[in-house]
Amino acid sequence: MKKLILFSISFFLLLSACKKQTIDYTKLPDEELKRIADSLAQQFIITDGHVDLPYRLKVKNFRLEKEFLGIPISTTEGDFDFERAKKGGLDAPFMSIYIPSRYQLQDDKGKALADSLIDMVNGIIAAHPDKFGAAGSPQEIEANTKAGKISLPMGMENAAPIGNDIKNIEYFFKRGIRYMTLTHGKDNQICDSSYDTTQTWNGLSPFGEQAVKEMNRIGMLVDISHVSDSAFYDVLKMVNKPVIASHSSCRYYTPGFLRNMSDDMIRALGKNGGVIQINFGASFLDSVARTNSKLLDSLEAVLAEKKLTSRDAEAQTIIDGFIKNHKELFSDVERVADHIDHVKNLAGIDHIGIGSDYDGVGDSLPVGLKDVSQYPNLIYVLLKRGYTQSDIEKICYLNVKRVWEKNLNL
Repeated sequence: MKKLILFSISFFLLLSACKKQTIDYTKLPDEELKRIADSLAQQFIITDGHVDLPYRLKVKNFRLEKEFLGIPISTTEGDFDFERAKKGGLDAPFMSIYIPSRYQLQDDKGKALADSLIDMVNGIIAAHPDKFGAAGSPQEIEANTKAGKISLPMGMENAAPIGNDIKNIEYFFKRGIRYMTLTHGKDNQICDSSYDTTQTWNGLSPFGEQAVKEMNRIGMLVDISHVSDSAFYDVLKMVNKPVIASHSSCRYYTPGFLRNMSDDMIRALGKNGGVIQINFGASFLDSVARTNSKLLDSLEAVLAEKKLTSRDAEAQTIIDGFIKNHKELFSDVERVADHIDHVKNLAGIDHIGIGSDYDGVGDSLPVGLKDVSQYPNLIYVLLKRGYTQSDIEKICYLNVKRVWEKNLNL
Protein backbone atom coordinates (compact mmCIF):
# COMPACT_ATOMS: atom_id res chain seq x y z
CA MET A 1 0.00 0.00 0.00
CA LYS A 2 1.50 3.28 -1.08
CA LYS A 3 0.35 5.59 1.72
CA LEU A 4 -2.04 5.66 4.66
CA ILE A 5 -5.59 6.11 3.37
CA LEU A 6 -7.45 8.95 5.00
CA PHE A 7 -9.60 7.58 7.83
CA SER A 8 -12.39 10.04 7.09
CA ILE A 9 -13.22 8.24 3.85
CA SER A 10 -16.13 5.86 4.14
CA PHE A 11 -15.81 2.10 3.73
CA PHE A 12 -17.64 2.34 0.44
CA LEU A 13 -15.16 4.86 -0.91
CA LEU A 14 -12.23 2.74 0.18
CA LEU A 15 -13.66 -0.20 -1.72
CA SER A 16 -14.32 1.93 -4.75
CA ALA A 17 -10.73 3.23 -4.66
CA CYS A 18 -9.43 -0.33 -4.84
CA LYS A 19 -11.78 -1.65 -7.52
CA LYS A 20 -10.65 -0.29 -10.84
CA GLN A 21 -12.98 0.38 -13.78
CA THR A 22 -16.13 -0.87 -12.00
CA ILE A 23 -17.73 2.49 -11.22
CA ASP A 24 -19.10 5.15 -13.55
CA TYR A 25 -17.49 8.14 -11.83
CA THR A 26 -19.30 10.57 -14.10
CA LYS A 27 -22.55 9.80 -12.25
CA LEU A 28 -21.26 10.29 -8.71
CA PRO A 29 -22.04 13.46 -6.71
CA ASP A 30 -19.29 16.07 -6.78
CA GLU A 31 -18.38 15.86 -3.10
CA GLU A 32 -18.08 12.08 -3.26
CA LEU A 33 -15.98 12.32 -6.42
CA LYS A 34 -13.66 14.85 -4.76
CA ARG A 35 -13.14 12.50 -1.81
CA ILE A 36 -12.27 9.68 -4.21
CA ALA A 37 -9.85 11.97 -6.07
CA ASP A 38 -8.14 12.83 -2.77
CA SER A 39 -7.91 9.13 -1.95
CA LEU A 40 -6.43 8.22 -5.33
CA ALA A 41 -3.83 10.99 -5.02
CA GLN A 42 -2.68 9.30 -1.83
CA GLN A 43 -3.00 5.78 -3.21
CA PHE A 44 -1.11 6.22 -6.48
CA ILE A 45 2.48 7.33 -6.89
CA ILE A 46 2.53 10.78 -8.50
CA THR A 47 5.61 11.94 -10.36
CA ASP A 48 6.03 15.41 -11.83
CA GLY A 49 8.58 15.80 -14.61
CA HIS A 50 9.66 19.35 -13.85
CA VAL A 51 9.84 21.37 -10.63
CA ASP A 52 12.20 24.37 -10.54
CA LEU A 53 12.80 24.42 -6.79
CA PRO A 54 16.65 24.32 -6.94
CA TYR A 55 17.04 27.43 -9.09
CA ARG A 56 14.36 29.28 -7.13
CA LEU A 57 16.30 28.64 -3.96
CA LYS A 58 19.57 29.50 -5.69
CA VAL A 59 18.19 32.86 -6.76
CA LYS A 60 17.20 33.49 -3.13
CA ASN A 61 20.80 32.71 -2.10
CA PHE A 62 19.69 29.50 -0.43
CA ARG A 63 22.42 27.98 1.71
CA LEU A 64 22.47 24.71 3.58
CA GLU A 65 22.94 26.37 6.93
CA LYS A 66 20.78 25.72 9.94
CA GLU A 67 18.55 28.77 9.62
CA PHE A 68 17.63 27.85 6.03
CA LEU A 69 16.91 24.14 6.41
CA GLY A 70 13.18 24.66 6.93
CA ILE A 71 12.59 26.19 3.51
CA PRO A 72 11.77 22.97 1.60
CA ILE A 73 9.55 21.69 4.46
CA SER A 74 6.98 24.41 4.96
CA THR A 75 6.82 27.84 3.35
CA THR A 76 4.31 30.25 1.89
CA GLU A 77 6.75 31.04 -0.92
CA GLY A 78 6.93 29.30 -4.26
CA ASP A 79 4.88 26.32 -5.40
CA PHE A 80 6.65 23.39 -3.68
CA ASP A 81 7.44 22.28 -0.15
CA PHE A 82 7.21 18.99 1.74
CA GLU A 83 3.93 19.65 3.53
CA ARG A 84 2.06 20.80 0.43
CA ALA A 85 3.50 17.91 -1.59
CA LYS A 86 2.25 15.42 0.99
CA LYS A 87 -1.19 17.01 0.95
CA GLY A 88 -1.34 16.76 -2.84
CA GLY A 89 0.00 13.21 -3.00
CA LEU A 90 3.20 14.15 -4.84
CA ASP A 91 5.87 11.47 -4.44
CA ALA A 92 8.56 12.12 -7.03
CA PRO A 93 9.04 15.66 -8.35
CA PHE A 94 11.99 15.81 -10.73
CA MET A 95 14.19 18.61 -9.46
CA SER A 96 15.15 20.76 -12.43
CA ILE A 97 18.86 21.54 -12.59
CA TYR A 98 18.18 24.64 -14.67
CA ILE A 99 21.05 26.29 -16.54
CA PRO A 100 20.18 29.66 -18.16
CA SER A 101 21.12 30.11 -21.81
CA ARG A 102 23.79 32.68 -20.99
CA TYR A 103 25.95 29.85 -19.62
CA GLN A 104 26.14 28.22 -23.05
CA LEU A 105 29.18 30.33 -23.89
CA GLN A 106 30.76 29.66 -20.50
CA ASP A 107 31.21 25.89 -20.26
CA ASP A 108 33.09 25.95 -16.99
CA LYS A 109 30.55 28.22 -15.28
CA GLY A 110 27.62 26.16 -16.55
CA LYS A 111 29.13 22.99 -15.16
CA ALA A 112 29.89 24.71 -11.85
CA LEU A 113 26.29 25.95 -11.58
CA ALA A 114 24.94 22.48 -12.36
CA ASP A 115 27.19 20.94 -9.71
CA SER A 116 26.10 23.52 -7.14
CA LEU A 117 22.40 22.85 -7.79
CA ILE A 118 22.95 19.09 -7.58
CA ASP A 119 24.81 19.65 -4.31
CA MET A 120 21.83 21.66 -3.06
CA VAL A 121 19.37 18.85 -3.78
CA ASN A 122 21.66 16.30 -2.15
CA GLY A 123 22.09 18.64 0.81
CA ILE A 124 18.33 18.91 1.29
CA ILE A 125 18.10 15.11 1.29
CA ALA A 126 20.98 14.81 3.76
CA ALA A 127 19.45 17.44 6.05
CA HIS A 128 16.02 15.77 6.07
CA PRO A 129 16.60 12.01 5.59
CA ASP A 130 13.24 11.21 7.16
CA LYS A 131 11.39 13.31 4.57
CA PHE A 132 13.35 13.17 1.30
CA GLY A 133 15.26 10.48 -0.57
CA ALA A 134 17.49 10.33 -3.63
CA ALA A 135 16.11 8.39 -6.59
CA GLY A 136 17.94 7.20 -9.68
CA SER A 137 15.33 4.66 -10.76
CA PRO A 138 11.62 3.85 -10.40
CA GLN A 139 12.53 1.15 -7.90
CA GLU A 140 14.16 3.74 -5.63
CA ILE A 141 11.09 5.96 -5.92
CA GLU A 142 8.90 3.06 -4.86
CA ALA A 143 11.16 2.23 -1.91
CA ASN A 144 11.17 5.87 -0.76
CA THR A 145 7.40 6.10 -1.12
CA LYS A 146 6.94 2.98 0.96
CA ALA A 147 9.10 4.60 3.63
CA GLY A 148 6.97 7.76 3.59
CA LYS A 149 9.62 9.87 1.85
CA ILE A 150 9.35 12.18 -1.13
CA SER A 151 11.87 11.24 -3.82
CA LEU A 152 13.94 13.97 -5.46
CA PRO A 153 15.12 12.60 -8.81
CA MET A 154 16.95 15.14 -10.97
CA GLY A 155 16.82 16.27 -14.59
CA MET A 156 19.13 18.85 -16.17
CA GLU A 157 17.42 21.62 -18.15
CA ASN A 158 19.88 22.64 -20.88
CA ALA A 159 22.93 20.68 -22.02
CA ALA A 160 25.19 23.73 -21.66
CA PRO A 161 27.20 22.17 -18.76
CA ILE A 162 28.26 19.31 -21.05
CA GLY A 163 30.31 21.75 -23.09
CA ASN A 164 32.03 19.92 -25.92
CA ASP A 165 33.13 16.97 -23.82
CA ILE A 166 30.94 13.90 -24.35
CA LYS A 167 32.33 12.38 -21.12
CA ASN A 168 30.41 14.98 -19.12
CA ILE A 169 27.15 13.19 -19.93
CA GLU A 170 28.23 10.14 -17.94
CA TYR A 171 29.73 12.45 -15.31
CA PHE A 172 26.33 14.01 -14.66
CA PHE A 173 24.57 10.65 -14.83
CA LYS A 174 26.81 9.45 -12.03
CA ARG A 175 25.92 12.63 -10.13
CA GLY A 176 22.24 11.67 -10.29
CA ILE A 177 20.93 13.34 -13.46
CA ARG A 178 18.37 11.07 -15.08
CA TYR A 179 17.17 13.20 -17.97
CA MET A 180 18.68 16.05 -19.93
CA THR A 181 16.74 18.72 -21.80
CA LEU A 182 18.90 19.20 -24.87
CA THR A 183 18.66 23.00 -24.99
CA HIS A 184 16.73 25.90 -23.51
CA GLY A 185 15.98 29.39 -24.83
CA LYS A 186 18.79 29.61 -27.39
CA ASP A 187 20.45 27.28 -29.89
CA ASN A 188 23.38 25.56 -28.21
CA GLN A 189 26.14 23.09 -29.08
CA ILE A 190 23.59 20.23 -29.14
CA CYS A 191 20.65 21.51 -31.18
CA ASP A 192 18.32 24.36 -32.10
CA SER A 193 15.82 25.83 -29.63
CA SER A 194 12.11 26.35 -30.28
CA TYR A 195 12.50 29.88 -28.91
CA ASP A 196 15.38 30.78 -31.27
CA THR A 197 14.90 31.71 -34.92
CA THR A 198 18.59 31.41 -35.81
CA GLN A 199 18.37 27.73 -36.81
CA THR A 200 22.08 27.27 -36.24
CA TRP A 201 22.02 23.55 -37.03
CA ASN A 202 18.63 23.05 -38.69
CA GLY A 203 18.05 20.40 -36.03
CA LEU A 204 20.69 18.42 -34.15
CA SER A 205 24.37 19.34 -34.46
CA PRO A 206 26.94 16.63 -35.26
CA PHE A 207 27.98 16.78 -31.59
CA GLY A 208 24.30 16.58 -30.63
CA GLU A 209 23.98 13.32 -32.53
CA GLN A 210 26.88 11.91 -30.51
CA ALA A 211 25.31 13.21 -27.29
CA VAL A 212 21.96 11.56 -27.97
CA LYS A 213 23.67 8.24 -28.71
CA GLU A 214 25.66 8.52 -25.49
CA MET A 215 22.51 9.28 -23.48
CA ASN A 216 20.87 6.16 -24.90
CA ARG A 217 23.98 4.13 -24.11
CA ILE A 218 24.15 5.04 -20.43
CA GLY A 219 20.38 5.18 -19.81
CA MET A 220 19.82 8.94 -19.50
CA LEU A 221 16.39 10.01 -20.73
CA VAL A 222 16.43 12.34 -23.74
CA ASP A 223 14.12 15.31 -23.05
CA ILE A 224 12.83 17.06 -26.18
CA SER A 225 11.07 19.96 -24.42
CA HIS A 226 12.47 23.28 -25.71
CA VAL A 227 13.94 21.85 -28.92
CA SER A 228 12.94 23.03 -32.39
CA ASP A 229 10.65 20.90 -34.55
CA SER A 230 13.53 19.86 -36.81
CA ALA A 231 15.65 18.92 -33.79
CA PHE A 232 12.76 16.81 -32.46
CA TYR A 233 12.52 14.80 -35.65
CA ASP A 234 16.30 14.44 -35.82
CA VAL A 235 16.26 13.03 -32.28
CA LEU A 236 13.59 10.47 -33.15
CA LYS A 237 15.75 9.27 -36.06
CA MET A 238 18.72 8.80 -33.72
CA VAL A 239 17.26 7.19 -30.61
CA ASN A 240 16.72 3.51 -29.92
CA LYS A 241 14.78 4.19 -26.72
CA PRO A 242 11.64 6.22 -25.92
CA VAL A 243 12.03 9.93 -25.16
CA ILE A 244 10.18 12.35 -22.91
CA ALA A 245 8.90 15.90 -23.17
CA SER A 246 9.34 16.74 -19.49
CA HIS A 247 7.26 19.93 -19.48
CA SER A 248 5.41 20.64 -22.74
CA SER A 249 1.81 20.92 -23.86
CA CYS A 250 -0.25 20.85 -27.08
CA ARG A 251 0.29 23.44 -29.80
CA TYR A 252 -3.31 22.79 -30.88
CA TYR A 253 -4.46 25.15 -28.10
CA THR A 254 -1.63 27.68 -28.62
CA PRO A 255 -1.28 28.17 -32.39
CA GLY A 256 2.09 29.64 -33.33
CA PHE A 257 3.69 28.83 -29.96
CA LEU A 258 6.49 26.56 -31.15
CA ARG A 259 7.56 25.64 -27.63
CA ASN A 260 4.52 23.33 -27.49
CA MET A 261 4.23 20.14 -29.54
CA SER A 262 2.25 19.92 -32.77
CA ASP A 263 -0.25 17.12 -33.39
CA ASP A 264 2.18 15.40 -35.74
CA MET A 265 4.94 15.57 -33.14
CA ILE A 266 2.67 14.09 -30.48
CA ARG A 267 1.73 11.22 -32.80
CA ALA A 268 5.40 10.63 -33.56
CA LEU A 269 6.20 10.68 -29.83
CA GLY A 270 3.55 8.03 -29.32
CA LYS A 271 5.04 5.82 -32.03
CA ASN A 272 8.42 6.23 -30.34
CA GLY A 273 6.83 4.98 -27.09
CA GLY A 274 7.56 8.24 -25.27
CA VAL A 275 5.59 10.49 -22.93
CA ILE A 276 4.57 14.16 -23.05
CA GLN A 277 4.29 15.58 -19.52
CA ILE A 278 1.77 18.41 -19.58
CA ASN A 279 3.01 21.87 -18.54
CA PHE A 280 0.67 23.93 -16.32
CA GLY A 281 1.95 27.41 -17.28
CA ALA A 282 -0.76 29.70 -18.72
CA SER A 283 1.19 30.40 -21.91
CA PHE A 284 1.42 26.64 -22.53
CA LEU A 285 -2.28 26.03 -22.01
CA ASP A 286 -4.26 28.66 -23.82
CA SER A 287 -3.74 31.18 -26.62
CA VAL A 288 -6.11 33.53 -24.78
CA ALA A 289 -3.81 33.53 -21.77
CA ARG A 290 -0.85 34.16 -24.06
CA THR A 291 -2.49 37.26 -25.59
CA ASN A 292 -3.06 38.58 -22.08
CA SER A 293 0.68 38.95 -21.51
CA LYS A 294 0.18 42.69 -22.08
CA LEU A 295 -1.96 42.74 -18.94
CA LEU A 296 0.89 41.19 -16.98
CA ASP A 297 3.21 43.81 -18.44
CA SER A 298 0.88 46.51 -17.14
CA LEU A 299 0.92 44.91 -13.68
CA GLU A 300 4.71 44.88 -13.70
CA ALA A 301 4.66 48.56 -14.67
CA VAL A 302 2.45 49.37 -11.68
CA LEU A 303 4.80 47.48 -9.36
CA ALA A 304 7.84 49.16 -10.92
CA GLU A 305 6.34 52.58 -10.26
CA LYS A 306 6.16 51.66 -6.59
CA LYS A 307 9.66 50.16 -6.74
CA LEU A 308 8.32 46.68 -5.98
CA THR A 309 8.72 43.25 -7.55
CA SER A 310 6.20 40.41 -7.51
CA ARG A 311 8.23 38.68 -4.77
CA ASP A 312 7.93 41.60 -2.33
CA ALA A 313 5.42 41.12 0.48
CA GLU A 314 4.14 44.67 -0.03
CA ALA A 315 3.23 43.79 -3.64
CA GLN A 316 0.81 41.01 -2.75
CA THR A 317 -2.19 43.29 -2.11
CA ILE A 318 -1.67 44.97 -5.48
CA ILE A 319 -1.31 41.62 -7.25
CA ASP A 320 -4.38 40.14 -5.56
CA GLY A 321 -6.49 43.14 -6.57
CA PHE A 322 -5.22 42.99 -10.15
CA ILE A 323 -5.99 39.28 -10.45
CA LYS A 324 -9.46 39.79 -9.01
CA ASN A 325 -10.21 42.37 -11.70
CA HIS A 326 -8.63 40.34 -14.53
CA LYS A 327 -9.71 36.72 -14.12
CA GLU A 328 -9.05 36.15 -17.84
CA LEU A 329 -5.31 36.18 -17.07
CA PHE A 330 -5.29 32.55 -16.02
CA SER A 331 -6.41 29.25 -17.40
CA ASP A 332 -7.84 26.57 -15.11
CA VAL A 333 -7.57 22.89 -14.31
CA GLU A 334 -10.18 22.07 -16.97
CA ARG A 335 -7.82 23.35 -19.67
CA VAL A 336 -5.05 21.10 -18.38
CA ALA A 337 -7.50 18.21 -18.75
CA ASP A 338 -8.24 19.40 -22.30
CA HIS A 339 -4.56 18.94 -23.16
CA ILE A 340 -4.62 15.47 -21.64
CA ASP A 341 -7.73 14.64 -23.68
CA HIS A 342 -6.01 15.87 -26.83
CA VAL A 343 -2.91 13.72 -26.32
CA LYS A 344 -5.09 10.73 -25.50
CA ASN A 345 -6.97 11.16 -28.77
CA LEU A 346 -3.76 11.56 -30.79
CA ALA A 347 -1.37 9.06 -29.22
CA GLY A 348 -3.25 7.13 -26.53
CA ILE A 349 -3.38 7.02 -22.75
CA ASP A 350 0.09 5.41 -22.51
CA HIS A 351 1.86 8.59 -23.61
CA ILE A 352 0.66 11.19 -21.09
CA GLY A 353 2.30 12.44 -17.90
CA ILE A 354 2.53 15.49 -15.64
CA GLY A 355 5.26 18.13 -16.00
CA SER A 356 3.84 21.13 -14.16
CA ASP A 357 6.84 23.50 -14.29
CA TYR A 358 6.04 24.49 -10.68
CA ASP A 359 8.40 27.18 -9.40
CA GLY A 360 9.27 27.95 -13.03
CA VAL A 361 6.30 29.82 -14.51
CA GLY A 362 5.71 32.51 -11.91
CA ASP A 363 2.14 33.67 -11.26
CA SER A 364 0.72 32.07 -14.42
CA LEU A 365 -0.47 28.76 -12.95
CA PRO A 366 -4.07 27.72 -13.64
CA VAL A 367 -6.90 28.07 -11.16
CA GLY A 368 -7.14 24.78 -9.29
CA LEU A 369 -3.48 23.89 -9.77
CA LYS A 370 -1.70 26.76 -8.04
CA ASP A 371 0.78 24.57 -6.16
CA VAL A 372 1.75 20.96 -5.45
CA SER A 373 -1.09 20.48 -2.96
CA GLN A 374 -3.68 20.55 -5.76
CA TYR A 375 -3.04 17.46 -7.92
CA PRO A 376 -6.29 15.94 -6.57
CA ASN A 377 -8.19 18.66 -8.44
CA LEU A 378 -6.84 17.34 -11.73
CA ILE A 379 -7.69 13.76 -10.77
CA TYR A 380 -11.22 14.91 -9.91
CA VAL A 381 -11.68 16.53 -13.34
CA LEU A 382 -10.33 13.46 -15.12
CA LEU A 383 -12.68 11.16 -13.19
CA LYS A 384 -15.56 13.46 -14.06
CA ARG A 385 -14.59 13.13 -17.73
CA GLY A 386 -14.73 9.35 -17.59
CA TYR A 387 -11.08 8.45 -17.06
CA THR A 388 -10.64 5.16 -15.21
CA GLN A 389 -8.42 4.59 -12.21
CA SER A 390 -6.09 2.66 -14.50
CA ASP A 391 -5.86 5.66 -16.85
CA ILE A 392 -5.08 8.02 -13.99
CA GLU A 393 -2.43 5.75 -12.50
CA LYS A 394 -0.70 5.70 -15.89
CA ILE A 395 -0.78 9.51 -16.14
CA CYS A 396 0.46 9.94 -12.58
CA TYR A 397 3.37 7.50 -12.76
CA LEU A 398 3.20 4.27 -14.73
CA ASN A 399 3.80 5.82 -18.16
CA VAL A 400 6.95 7.57 -16.98
CA LYS A 401 8.02 4.42 -15.12
CA ARG A 402 7.75 2.38 -18.34
CA VAL A 403 9.83 4.84 -20.37
CA TRP A 404 12.40 5.25 -17.61
CA GLU A 405 12.86 1.50 -17.18
CA LYS A 406 13.31 1.03 -20.93
CA ASN A 407 16.05 3.65 -20.90
CA LEU A 408 17.74 1.93 -17.96
CA ASN A 409 17.31 -1.48 -19.64
CA LEU A 410 15.37 -2.76 -16.62
